[in-house]
Amino acid sequence: MSIKDKVWYPILFMFGASVVFVSILVVFGAFTQSRVDDNKKIAFERAALEASPATLPERMGTSQIHEMYVKVVADSTAETAGALRYMIGDSVAAYLLPVEGQGFWAPVKGVIGIAADKSTITGISFYQQEETPGLGGEIVKKPFRSQFEDKVLAVEGPAIEMRAVSAELDASSVHAVTGATQTSTRVGRFMNDQLIQWQKRMGVR
Repeated sequence: MSIKDKVWYPILFMFGASVVFVSILVVFGAFTQSRVDDNKKIAFERAALEASPATLPERMGTSQIHEMYVKVVADSTAETAGALRYMIGDSVAAYLLPVEGQGFWAPVKGVIGIAADKSTITGISFYQQEETPGLGGEIVKKPFRSQFEDKVLAVEGPAIEMRAVSAELDASSVHAVTGATQTSTRVGRFMNDQLIQWQKRMGVR
């Protein structure tokens, strides 16, 4: 009887094949993990710069993004309540507050820029999201994000209110994404929760 005809041979063969394939995946993952981590880091750095008052070139390579980030963004301190610092010389020109929470489909992560007055938004950018393209995914597009520029954080109620597209806006409100009520509601909720916490820690509320 050939060894291939043994009852245990298919089991042993499948076990051996699984070990080989898993080993290949583990090795491949180890080689690619550093690149994945680098891409995540650059995505965050780009979002921070987009949320800041900086004027960015239309196209920036990864090396340019990193060089600019290192030059103008400083770590958070006890006095900034978790926000990074956008520096002009030795002065804090803006605070860059990382925010994150659950979107409609998956976690959403971004950065909100707040001027040195601790009240005026300089910009907002998202670096991780898996919302529906053309609907909730529009949060990453300029038309939605540009609404936040120069808006003022309210000191009572929501810091920034997300209103229906047809609603009238004031100094502390923006329009939700058309057709993406769930994404808009969830993003607005976690952004406000974290902005309000930050305002309280900074003594604004």
